[in-house]
Amino acid sequence: MSAPEQIPLSFDHRPALSGEDFLVSPSNERAVQWIDNWPNWPGPLVVIVGPQGSGKTHLANVFINATGAKNISADYLKANSADNICADAKALVVENAKNFIEQGLDEQLLHLYNTAREYDVRILMTTASAPARWKIDLKDLSSRLNTAPVAEINPPDDALLAALLLKQFTDRQINVSQDVISYLLSRMDRSFAAVRDVVEKTDNLSLSEKRKITIPLVRRVLEDGA
Repeated sequence: MSAPEQIPLSFDHRPALSGEDFLVSPSNERAVQWIDNWPNWPGPLVVIVGPQGSGKTHLANVFINATGAKNISADYLKANSADNICADAKALVVENAKNFIEQGLDEQLLHLYNTAREYDVRILMTTASAPARWKIDLKDLSSRLNTAPVAEINPPDDALLAALLLKQFTDRQINVSQDVISYLLSRMDRSFAAVRDVVEKTDNLSLSEKRKITIPLVRRVLEDGA
């Protein structure tokens, strides 16, 4: 397939657990830098902040793939001691960390933080808002979270969205024009989830109607709520 003109392809690719590549751009490069610097962090914790659909889970999977980190769910933390979790761990991932606070796991999180520091284990947290904005009753936990480095993932810019659209169409062996990409960029939701959704729905409609992917076709996909 020949690439449509003016679509940027010069992105750093990082493999994730799903088999899909994570594309590094100015919107997420600070978070990626922290992952690249593991385990040489100034403390046991780094917090990645970004809105829904900004790629936090994808980036957490990149971290797991690169480090062998354990992904710690709230249920897992409830059922296991911090010592057991950290004893054989290279690193830990805590996704949607504010959720742990909302479930009343302040004490367990504090113990996990302190134990990780003792074992020299690093924790990567993801969250939609910075810990400074959470309501944390446990002051020791609040102070530890608020002193951790925070890396913000911004919504994808045009260059990254275009590259993601092109990549996902190409992965499906679909040729799309620059006009189609430009049309989508100006009208679709600006998130990783929206890219996956619009590409899948466009592919399905194209196959069902045995039509090429054109602006009228993707207009129908967007109007139907892609």
